[in-house]
Amino acid sequence: MLEPAQRAEAAAALWTAQQDRSPLEPLSATWPGVDADDAYEIQLINIRRQLAQGRTVHGHKVGLSSKVMQQMMGVDEPDYGHLLSDMVLPEGAPVAADRYCCPRIEVEIGYVLGRSLPGEGCTTEDVLAATEYIVPSLELIDSRIKDWRIGLADTIADNASSAGVILGSARVRPGGLNPADIDAVLYRDGAEIARGNTSAVLGDPTEAVAWLARKVASFGVRLEAGHVILPGSCTKAVDVRPGETYRAEFEGLGSVSVGFVHSTGQHPTKN
Repeated sequence: MLEPAQRAEAAAALWTAQQDRSPLEPLSATWPGVDADDAYEIQLINIRRQLAQGRTVHGHKVGLSSKVMQQMMGVDEPDYGHLLSDMVLPEGAPVAADRYCCPRIEVEIGYVLGRSLPGEGCTTEDVLAATEYIVPSLELIDSRIKDWRIGLADTIADNASSAGVILGSARVRPGGLNPADIDAVLYRDGAEIARGNTSAVLGDPTEAVAWLARKVASFGVRLEAGHVILPGSCTKAVDVRPGETYRAEFEGLGSVSVGFVHSTGQHPTKN
């Protein structure tokens, strides 16, 4: 476990890496004793810094929600990060890929809460009752750690590798479909590159939301009405580059798309 001063140093290093788009070595290389508890505190230092600049909490995301990823990281539960107001990217607006260090996208459904969730003891039934609607989404992830060489503490401290979210226009109430069994296909420039089913997320992505509500309650936090909750991806993460367009289609739910450009706002000429 780290001393408070070391946590502050690690948070400052991650903050600088994000601002300068200059990834750093894994935290354990500089702070060998860093653990998950340290990492959540480091995450919160930078979240508080952004809130002080005027951003607001728009929701949360669950990471490591597939058994495969948990086994890779050597953990037996997911992790989580914050979705801030400036991370919600409008569908149809081009995203400058070079604003990020090494961006990737993931395919997942989103839960938009109509009322706040209970904390301790929250169940999937509670989640479905509180969800106003489910929405197709693409999560933009990024790592401020070089070459995505992340361990558990790295991704937690780095706000669970969060970068942004694009929500589709479809709105379906939970009773209108089964969130635990939705097929999804991801296309890049019209060609299929990945497919999956929402059951890959803890067997039922609603369980991931319930887990999150219980987890953050231990920090005195509630998932509130209006929040967007991303339960985790049902496909592999895919690297993105300027000039590419992605579309995810969800059976019974609709689609969501995003195009990536250079920061000039112009698509580069393809060779």
